[in-house]
Amino acid sequence: MENWKRTFGIIWSGQFVSILTSSIVGYAVVFWMSLETGSAEVLALAAIFGMLPQSLLGPVVGVYIDRWDRRRTMIVADLFIAACTLLLAVLFWSGRAELWHVYVLLACRSAGSAFHRPAMQASVPLLAPESELTRIAGVNQIIVSFSDIAGPALGALLLNISSIGNILLLDVAGAVAACTALLFIRIPNPARSDRHPDLWREFREGFAAMHATPGMGWLFTLAVAVWFFIMPVGVLFPLMTLQHFGGGAAEMSLVEIVWGGGALLGGAIMGIRRYPVSRIVLINLMYLLVGLSFLVSGLLPASGFVCFTLLTAAAGISSSVFNASFVSVVQSRIDAGVLGRVMSLYYSFGLLPSALGLLATGFLADEVGITRTFVVAGTIICLLGLAAFCIPSVMRLDNSRGTAGNPQQPAAGSSRDTDSPEEVSEE
Repeated sequence: MENWKRTFGIIWSGQFVSILTSSIVGYAVVFWMSLETGSAEVLALAAIFGMLPQSLLGPVVGVYIDRWDRRRTMIVADLFIAACTLLLAVLFWSGRAELWHVYVLLACRSAGSAFHRPAMQASVPLLAPESELTRIAGVNQIIVSFSDIAGPALGALLLNISSIGNILLLDVAGAVAACTALLFIRIPNPARSDRHPDLWREFREGFAAMHATPGMGWLFTLAVAVWFFIMPVGVLFPLMTLQHFGGGAAEMSLVEIVWGGGALLGGAIMGIRRYPVSRIVLINLMYLLVGLSFLVSGLLPASGFVCFTLLTAAAGISSSVFNASFVSVVQSRIDAGVLGRVMSLYYSFGLLPSALGLLATGFLADEVGITRTFVVAGTIICLLGLAAFCIPSVMRLDNSRGTAGNPQQPAAGSSRDTDSPEEVSEE
């Protein structure tokens, strides 16, 4: 791990191009579908196609990630996504592209991500010192957040000056850049079992690893529960801006940019240095901050748009701090040989609430009310954050790891040497 900074410099150079181009293309596709159909149902269906494959494949994919060469897995996954995107571009150029082709592409991209994302996160502890995991997660969040800010603006700009078929080529170029960068590094593989592959047994091992250390099961459960209540509210942000605050397209864009800017700042905060704070405390505090931002937003009058944007920025910051803290705790507590399975399971469990939230969007907006949904979801998230502080096993998870971003190495024979539990989040 002596040259870990050089290694991550190479990885980040490729990932920055890949994530940025994917964000641009993703927003361009959404904008194109909005202009072509004007249907909220179409956009919700597109989002579901982009989530469900990764969620459903996760429990199976993790088993193979822990057995396959992780660098090769990431390269093949990127090339698969690039090939699918190129095929759709050809259909657009020939004038034969239809809406269902876009759905298929989104599903294929999601399937490729099901392999790429856990493989990347499972590789991090093999490439860097454990004391640097939080900072690395922070830099990863900076890249994602910057892309979330630039993606909408560049996607809309390119859609005005070029065709959607040409814009899709950016995703192909980004995948090639990421694959090229990976060719210049070596990712060591963890020790593998010489037992005959058994999908069900290895799936159970991954699931058991999520609960092997006291408190880990609760940590995962709380995270998934919080996401269950975050997603319906996240989908309603544009409607909140339009219907409650009387905004328009500019205000909707501003809210998205403010959220991304907050997430970028949060990633920078976590990436710059290590802090003498328990990562578990940070995670729980971020639950409270997100919950309060939703709760107060739902109580604002129609004239409170400025306060709404400030609360959105605070929620964006908290999302990055949470992701960096959660990811580093998982990477430092889970054995590398099972980390791919654990991460895949967590992503699967985390994405299902997203899909359910999208399906419930219309009901919540029409029957419950947008502002009331913000208040109820924010209150429940705050209660979950308070509950996390009251679970001793959760609060002890980072005690033996040192300070935030500076975890100590586990002693021989500790839970890290057996099937630990935990997993990564991101995004």
